[in-house]
Order: sequence, then structure tokens, then C-alpha cells
Amino acid sequence: MRTVWEAAGAEAVQPALPPAPGAEQYVALDFADSAVALPGGQFTDALGTPAAANRWLTEHGLAPAHAGLQAMCAAQLRALREQVRTLLASRIDGHPAPPAALQAVNDAMTRVPTASLLRWDDASGLHRAAAHPTTQILDHALAALAADAAELLTGPDAEQLSACGSPPCNRYLLRTHGRRQWCSVRCGDRARAARAYARRSQLKDA
Repeated sequence: MRTVWEAAGAEAVQPALPPAPGAEQYVALDFADSAVALPGGQFTDALGTPAAANRWLTEHGLAPAHAGLQAMCAAQLRALREQVRTLLASRIDGHPAPPAALQAVNDAMTRVPTASLLRWDDASGLHRAAAHPTTQILDHALAALAADAAELLTGPDAEQLSACGSPPCNRYLLRTHGRRQWCSVRCGDRARAARAYARRSQLKDA
């Protein structure tokens, strides 16, 4: 059974992986990669607890540090993440997009207005402001993540989407060049070491 670690705790096991190629360009890609399978049956989840999820959103400019996310909020983020990962996998494999995943992303995108609306008050006069109270921070974060995922999946970079080729890593990336197969140097080194070990074993058995 795999051990589930919050992101901060996972660093005690091994240094944190750098963002996968493309993750700094698309927050949705980093969102999809916020749950990582590690060697030895371990697993890190940057959204594993409300506090961890709040930190992740804050680090990505999607929520203030004092947002006070609850367990249900973190669960909603994890649920959307799985649907985004499903769409990424179907896009990479050339399979039809599952209707449930499409519905989940579309629901998140349309949950809140995307434009600041016109407002009037005596103090500020005519001005534009978001149509949501601070209690709806999560809805706006989900909408932003879903919209970015839609852009990634349908934009010009979609053809560069790939899955890391170094098991057990489950991260996604954008290929920065045609031959790129791994999300990080660490995964590349592990894959090359595994191939070298397999070659030595074959020679020994020959």
C-alpha cells in the first residue's frame, strides 16, 4: 500500500522535483502534476490536506494565504485535478475525451463570471469589481485552472503534450524538443540506469 505524503513531508524522503517542462507556462499542467508517484511505492500530494492545498493555490496566485480552505475545498481541487489528468491522458493517447471529464471542466469554467462587472457606490463612483465575495475564492481558482486546462488542451502546445517515460512517475510535460521523454533530470537518470541494469542482466544470463 502506498504511503500518502503531504508535499512538505515528502521533501524528507527526497528533494522536491522541479516543475515539469511547460508547468511554468500552464498552471493547469502544474495542477495535474501536483500528485506524484515516487519509487518505492510512495506518493506525494500537494493538495493532500486543506493547508497544503491553500499553500499551493497561494504559490500560484490563485488564493490569499489566509483563505482558510476546508477539507471539502481540497477534495474539490483533487476531483478537478483527476478530471484534468483524464483529459490530458486521452489527448496524448488520441482517445475520445470522456464526457464526465469534459463536464467537470466545463462546470468549473462556468461556475463564476470571468469578467469584472461594473459597480457603483458613493465612495468609488463607477468602477469595475469582481462579482464574488471572498468566500468564493475556491470557485474562482477552479474556474481559472479549468480555463487554463482548456487552453492547454486545445491550443498550439497540445501537440507537445507527453507523459513522463520513467515509471513510476505519472507527471505530464510539454516536450521542449522532439526526443524529450522525461519530466526531469532525475527521471531521465532513473530510466537510463534501469536500461543499463537490464542490459547487464541480459549479458549475465547470456
